[in-house]
Amino acid sequence: MKIALYSGTYVRDKDGAVKSIYRLVASFRKKGHQVEVWSPDLSSADDHDGVTVHPMPAVPIPLYPAYKLGFFKSETRRQLDAFAPDIVHISTPDIIGREFLLYAKDRSIPVASAFHTDFPAYLSYYRLGFAEQVAWRYLSWFYNNCDLVFAPNGHVRKKLAAHNILNVDIWSRGVDRHLFNPSHRSENLRSRWNAHDRAVIVYAGRFVPYKDTEVVMRVYDRFMATQSEPGVRFVLIGSGPQDGELRRRMPEAVFTGYLTGMELAEAYACGDIFLFPSTTEAFCNVALEALASGMPAVVSDAGGCRDIIERSGAGVVARAGDADDFFSICLELSQASDRYTELRSRGLAYAAGQSWCEVNGVLIDRYHSIVSQVQGCGA
Repeated sequence: MKIALYSGTYVRDKDGAVKSIYRLVASFRKKGHQVEVWSPDLSSADDHDGVTVHPMPAVPIPLYPAYKLGFFKSETRRQLDAFAPDIVHISTPDIIGREFLLYAKDRSIPVASAFHTDFPAYLSYYRLGFAEQVAWRYLSWFYNNCDLVFAPNGHVRKKLAAHNILNVDIWSRGVDRHLFNPSHRSENLRSRWNAHDRAVIVYAGRFVPYKDTEVVMRVYDRFMATQSEPGVRFVLIGSGPQDGELRRRMPEAVFTGYLTGMELAEAYACGDIFLFPSTTEAFCNVALEALASGMPAVVSDAGGCRDIIERSGAGVVARAGDADDFFSICLELSQASDRYTELRSRGLAYAAGQSWCEVNGVLIDRYHSIVSQVQGCGA
């Protein structure tokens, strides 16, 4: 097969969605398929390992400057025609994604999309909740014009169905067990964190309101207020617009900055509890990476993170936005209980079965079926 793939960003390790896309491209190629990628957000530092990647003109998104808004031009259409794809995969349903959809429809090429990010859920955090229904009307139109839509789990599939989005299948996510595993635990790093005899509570992700970082700060406050010498150390991995506020409100926390690769794997392995209260996740790659690294996860009962915890039994689901509930759970787990040991073991066992090869194989098989049907009808 020849797959034309559009992604709003294709900067390696920029976020969980891009990690998944890179893994998908690698799986396509490993199976002998041809892939070309189009994106308005690229990095000259990335090695694409021979994949043809087409840059597109773009400007920063005003409310989301870390990401870019791109434009589809006549040159893109000529590039697509020259590649002559058998199927078009759209990872971002933005302005360019819409043009890729219309291109595929105009040429009777099968088109599929993946729901990576719950953008409508972000709007209320920017006082734009009034626009959420408008956003869903557009997404319903967009996804219902695709031949197939992939949700990362059953939770998201139900949410899409509630907005009358049809023909939704499941494409889960995997984890690199060679990279994320407890063997990378470093007492030297824990010592630099001043956490030798403390439980390390880790948050990893963007420092932005829609990740519910307010809950992280309030849980920190409760630990600092209840113990003269706190038995925990908070470690925050990432960066973002709230960096200054988090550092000001969490002066005793460790801030590692944005980490990737082995540095990220080592930091995960040096943690003990993964705290991730976000309610806007579609899948939550970071939670799966945490489980693989030996950290039970404490997540919200809203959003896609709870799906991983319910399937694995490797963490605890807290009430969304309830800092007291998150605090009481983290406090219990920080005290080296039997429950903690059991959750950790379950997480490692679950992660061991989540290979990228297997989960991506499901999507590739579905694409084979769609392309074969179209080619059979044209024969």
